[in-house]
Amino acid sequence: VAPEDIHALVELGFGIFHASQNKFVVQIKWGGLLIRLFKKHVERLSLDVQWRPLYETLIQTHFKRNMGPEGWKVRQQHFETITGLVRASRTFFPEGAAAEIWLEFRPLLENPWHNSAFEGVGFVRLFLPANPRNQDHFTTDWIAQCLHIWDSVTNCNFWDIQWAAIIARCIKNSRSIEWEKFLPLLFTRYLNMFEVPISSGNGSYPFPVEVPRNTRFLFSSKTRSPSKAIAKSVVYLLKPKSLALEQFEKLINFLEQFVFWSLYFFLLVALALYFVLTYVFLAFRFYHPSNGGRWTYSLERFLRYLVFYFERRLQHEQFDTMDEKNEQFCLGKEERAVFIKVVLKLLDRGQYSKDDSLAETVSIATSILSYVEPSLVLPFVATNFQLALETTTATHQLKNAVTSVAFSGRALLLSSLCSTQSGDSSMIDTLYDLIVTSLSNALLGMDANDPPKTVATMQLIGSIFSNLATVGVSDDVPAFLQTSSLSDWLDEFFCRLFSVLQNLESSSAIAEGYQTSIMPGTFLVEDSPHYFCMLEIALGKLSKTLFNQSLKKIAKFVNANILPGATSEVGLLCCACVHSYPEEASVYLVKPILMTIMSSFEGTPTTGYVGREVPNNMSTKATLSPALETALDYYLRVLAISISYAGPVLVSYREELKHVIMSAFQAPSWKVNGAGDHLLRSVLGSLVSFYPLDQYKPFSCQSIANIIEPWGCSKAHQDREVEMLNFPPKWHDPSQDELSFANELLEFHFQSAVEELLTICQTEVQSETGDEKEHLKITLLRIHSALQGVMSCLPELRPSYKDGRSKVVEPSFFIAGSSGSTVGSSEMREKAAELVHIACRYLLKERTDDSILLALVVRVIDALVNYGSLEYDEWSSHVQAWKLESAAIIEPQCNFIVPFHAQGKKRPRWALVDKAHLHNTWRCSQSSYHRYRTDANVSPSSLMVNLVKDLLDLSLHNYETVRSYAGRSLTKMLKRWPSLISDCVLTLTENLRDSKALEHVVLGSCSILASQTVLRHLTTDSASLSSFIMGILGSSHHESIKCQKAITELFVKYNIRFSGISRSFFKNSQSLADRPGFLGLFSQINALGFETNSLHWRYNLMANRVLLLLILASRSEPDIYSQILAETAGHFLRNLKSQLPHSRMLAISALNTLLEGSPHKASVEDSQQSLDHPEECNILSTGTLLNDIIQEEGFMNDTLNSLSHVHIISDSDGSSKASYGASSFQSGSDKAITYFYFDFSASWPCTPSWISLVGGGTFYSSFAKIFKRLIQQCGMPVMSSLQTALEEFLSSKERSRQCVAAEAMAGMLHSDVSGDLESGSDWLMLQLQKVVLAPSVESVPEWASCIRYAVTGKERSGTRAPVLRQKVLDCLCTAVPQSVATSVLAKRYSFLSVALIEISPHKMSPAEEQYHVTILNELLDNMSHSSAQVREAIGVAMCVACSNVRLAGARSPGVLTEQTGNEYWYKRLTDGATELSVSIQNNSQSKQLELASDSSTANGLDNKEEADAKRMETVLFHNFLQVDKCTIPLLHSRLMLFFCRFSIS
Repeated sequence: VAPEDIHALVELGFGIFHASQNKFVVQIKWGGLLIRLFKKHVERLSLDVQWRPLYETLIQTHFKRNMGPEGWKVRQQHFETITGLVRASRTFFPEGAAAEIWLEFRPLLENPWHNSAFEGVGFVRLFLPANPRNQDHFTTDWIAQCLHIWDSVTNCNFWDIQWAAIIARCIKNSRSIEWEKFLPLLFTRYLNMFEVPISSGNGSYPFPVEVPRNTRFLFSSKTRSPSKAIAKSVVYLLKPKSLALEQFEKLINFLEQFVFWSLYFFLLVALALYFVLTYVFLAFRFYHPSNGGRWTYSLERFLRYLVFYFERRLQHEQFDTMDEKNEQFCLGKEERAVFIKVVLKLLDRGQYSKDDSLAETVSIATSILSYVEPSLVLPFVATNFQLALETTTATHQLKNAVTSVAFSGRALLLSSLCSTQSGDSSMIDTLYDLIVTSLSNALLGMDANDPPKTVATMQLIGSIFSNLATVGVSDDVPAFLQTSSLSDWLDEFFCRLFSVLQNLESSSAIAEGYQTSIMPGTFLVEDSPHYFCMLEIALGKLSKTLFNQSLKKIAKFVNANILPGATSEVGLLCCACVHSYPEEASVYLVKPILMTIMSSFEGTPTTGYVGREVPNNMSTKATLSPALETALDYYLRVLAISISYAGPVLVSYREELKHVIMSAFQAPSWKVNGAGDHLLRSVLGSLVSFYPLDQYKPFSCQSIANIIEPWGCSKAHQDREVEMLNFPPKWHDPSQDELSFANELLEFHFQSAVEELLTICQTEVQSETGDEKEHLKITLLRIHSALQGVMSCLPELRPSYKDGRSKVVEPSFFIAGSSGSTVGSSEMREKAAELVHIACRYLLKERTDDSILLALVVRVIDALVNYGSLEYDEWSSHVQAWKLESAAIIEPQCNFIVPFHAQGKKRPRWALVDKAHLHNTWRCSQSSYHRYRTDANVSPSSLMVNLVKDLLDLSLHNYETVRSYAGRSLTKMLKRWPSLISDCVLTLTENLRDSKALEHVVLGSCSILASQTVLRHLTTDSASLSSFIMGILGSSHHESIKCQKAITELFVKYNIRFSGISRSFFKNSQSLADRPGFLGLFSQINALGFETNSLHWRYNLMANRVLLLLILASRSEPDIYSQILAETAGHFLRNLKSQLPHSRMLAISALNTLLEGSPHKASVEDSQQSLDHPEECNILSTGTLLNDIIQEEGFMNDTLNSLSHVHIISDSDGSSKASYGASSFQSGSDKAITYFYFDFSASWPCTPSWISLVGGGTFYSSFAKIFKRLIQQCGMPVMSSLQTALEEFLSSKERSRQCVAAEAMAGMLHSDVSGDLESGSDWLMLQLQKVVLAPSVESVPEWASCIRYAVTGKERSGTRAPVLRQKVLDCLCTAVPQSVATSVLAKRYSFLSVALIEISPHKMSPAEEQYHVTILNELLDNMSHSSAQVREAIGVAMCVACSNVRLAGARSPGVLTEQTGNEYWYKRLTDGATELSVSIQNNSQSKQLELASDSSTANGLDNKEEADAKRMETVLFHNFLQVDKCTIPLLHSRLMLFFCRFSIS
């Protein structure tokens, strides 16, 4: 594809993407396409992508309060798409974009104690480009500024990961920065970020800074640890003569030696010597290489990404054109060797881990590094392998060691040849010894009782043989590859293999059923593909002599043993032989097995079901003996697997195969019938399919030193690897004899069987003898086998055309691909479809209780109508278990063993061919899948429609198995033919409304309706949508629990996947005769949402939810939205006092979303000016209606009372069991209905919640937000109503009532409403003062949250103060009487703490600065208070106040020093703490001497010393919570004081 065409497509994609605002599905599709284009063609494109439109789309759809109705599944997919598009587009951001982005998000980082800082760093990481166009932005000063900001928040994993990723990106792309000066700081930070687990703990920070859940979700990292960013930074910091290598080595040494530096951090946090010593002891225990846990994950990720980025950097340096300036940063041989030596320490620690992920990572890393410095890595591999052989206590070590050798196999062989050329005899001996030892000793690991070791051994053998050009052809090779040695080795190998096969046991037995061709296997075929891959490679590479030797041994074993437990394994062994040399293998394997089967069938009873329309009557049913049945099943299945790639050879055994297949279907045994099904399918597939024939055989390309096969890649050099690609494989192209044989089988077992099926269904003779069921089973089985064998080689059903054109399908090119040569005709498939439909109707009527027959019919219909799905299933099953990405058969781009590198990963020829064959299978499955979706004139034929109706009926069957199979088949059919969906939806939803519908009908209907195909169709078809919604809401009459559960799950799935409504639905707002209008549907649902209609509460909840979805979806149509907004808002407002708890919760979400206008928030003049705008008038009219409701007598009192019932208080601890309203009484499905995505994304509080004194409350910010929005929408009347209603609640002693009173007060205080503020605020302050002085302390957490909410800053970064913040602070700063209880005093200080924490230090007003001065002076004077509770509260308040003052001073140096007495309080704390700690220590020593001599002394401290100790306790205990760097000088005195107090006590 030309670059200009790609450029045009990208421009078109971005145009459509930006033009499709609020159309999530469109943006998901086009965004995904753009991401794929960027990933594939990033180096070929040259264009400018503007970042701001992407940012605005992201903000509008995911960071605004009033978002659309889309379900969270759709939103999540959209968010992942748009963030992925940003990451893919960063390379193309224009010059100056980095400066613009930093300028945009830098203000968010000003206040580290606000959640906007986490959001800001997330945006910086997402958008900041480091491409060459923006390198001018990245300077040393800028990096220093970033590191300073990074350091402003400690103990926060999210913060560390974001900044580590940003710095890593700069390190990789900004070579002009002098990084040496930052190395100590960076590596110290990296070391601290490795969180060391202790005992059974998780190793997290002791006092972590919590990040809001929505921020963690929206800016999530694929890794749970910062290992990726650290590894990236380390690798790209390396350069010749740099200190980075030294720092990296120190880092690895610390990690290897139990990370002692992290003990210092833990010492400062724990402040207890005992725990430090315990930690050291546990660290030694934990870092044992065989131990697992969280640290293992961190180490594994770090190691994986170290090697990954090292390999990527080498590729960049070897292939990209660099100027002279950048060449000085390239790693030379010395630097590469030093790096690998350091990494080998980590590899040594993880080499024998019991954790599979770590062990595999070590093996992969060893493989990659062995191509860079084989002289260092390969001896390491050899040593560890020898050690594993000698170890008897840890058996898992040998498996890991064998895997490492397998992954390094090619590097071993290449290095041995290069060492031969260089004359390094010691290296040659070492490497040859390793290869010989591994091949010989690995055979000992083949054990049926040790699956991991056996699979690793087979992977090793496959790896070694994949590298060999030929095996046993010439003796001009090393001794271990000579014919005599290989002959002995093959004998031993097959002896071991046969022993394993004889001891295998299948995981399960075959039961009578419809899955007749699925053969259970053992770990050799179920757990990995290495067994069959190893056999094909090994047998394919052997010379004719060695192959014949092996073939005779295999034939002797196969013909002499019957191993039902290893049927698949023996079949694959024979298949590998037949695939390598079909003619020879057929003589030794296929023919003897055929003869054995034929002789076994002689004299056995037959059913007569094949070849005749009606069998003879039999008085007794004959059966096969169990032994004969087992033998026939075994040999038939082994034969079926063996001939999978036999092709032309099968023509020679034409008559024998026909006889065997017919005999198998005529046997009176379902097990043998199933084996015959497998054989027929295999014969047809082998005859007509395209597949490579010689992919595993040697080819004539020039080998390396006559030993090693050259590998290739698709990105080949024109003069090097392309030579290997000039030898394409030989493909099986069916001959006329093969096609003739296939057509004969197809005619007999498909066409004739279909006609026979019709005859059975039309005659009643067999019903008297009881043979009809068996005859039907065999006939359907034959039809299904034939269809599965030919797959899409039998032409598909022809569609019909609306204009009456011919049924001939016009050629239209979409995707090229074919699975094989064409056999049969479309007429044959159409005739079968017609007769199968008749049979299906007969079975549904006469055999409706026979699940096996019905399941077989479903599979036959699926194979008939879902053209290409069989190929897709085959591709899907292979691609999930594929081995092409195994490190054993991948040679990396950078290979320093050979003279040149490759343009891409190199693989053996067989792997490239296999990958091409797999891709062709996928293309075949897609070749006609979308052919008819783009042409509105094409529709499914009547035959297809009939079969769809059959599937629809079968999907409603009373047997769950039949429903499941039919449902999957029907869903695939509907996806291909969307025009069929509408009728199905109408039928299925009518079943929901039908009060007489049976349980299984409802369950089947819900299953089909819940498919993504149907749910996606609802967004485009108004009739289907209306029927779907009313069908669900009208299904409450079903009494079955299963039905109700299925209906609820269906609605929840629709809810979370809701993606909007078709705009055409809004155009027909009024109902028509055949099509309901939007307003008509809305009115019907609105009527269902009232409690007075006696609808079940869950259906009432569903109706209200749909009501909310519809009105939110109508926002794009202002005319319709304005008609229903006021009525809907009033409806949900009334639901606040609903008797149904779930309806109240949904009303909270609805009102928070719908009440978006704030006409009473601005000045009166602004409100009058807004009357000129219709949308503002609409908001005011809504407010008028809501006011009328609020003014109703008793409304507000009833509402508060209802909301108080949501607060469920635990008797044990006084805290709510709900993290959000009503969680304790809501099930998961109820939560999915009542919670809106907005509830998740709009989190509060906006600052870290780390103050333990006021935790555990039941304050729900969404409730407070409702009151705030109502006041802003309706004005002072709501304030007056609330004041009247709150009088009773404020004086109540019930905590639940106190909770709702606190929420209402918070909303009032934070509303900033215009009007008579003076009287309203005076009343609020009076009530707040009463709360402060109230003796009750049970509801302190709720009132603390109320105050915190009231003073929370506005706007994105929380810098704009609410109107009443100053009055709230005045109220809190008012001194309380001396006579109040200590609990009241502690409560006041707690309230001060939560109020101060919401103030933005860098935007403090002069009044707020004065508040800090006043508060600090009061706190410093009361540090020696007699009550420990008060001192604790003082410590917390002092921590917050000091942090704010320090941060404010740091942002504006010198401003606050004089005004707040900054130096004054700092000196009082530090100097006083040091003096008092020394004094206390001296006094404690003297008192201890006095106590020892005078036992009558009861107290060792006088009053002054006691006061000093209390004062220092206040300084220490809670000022230590302040993680701000400015308080670090206090740590020394605090530590001294701790040990002083420890010795005193």
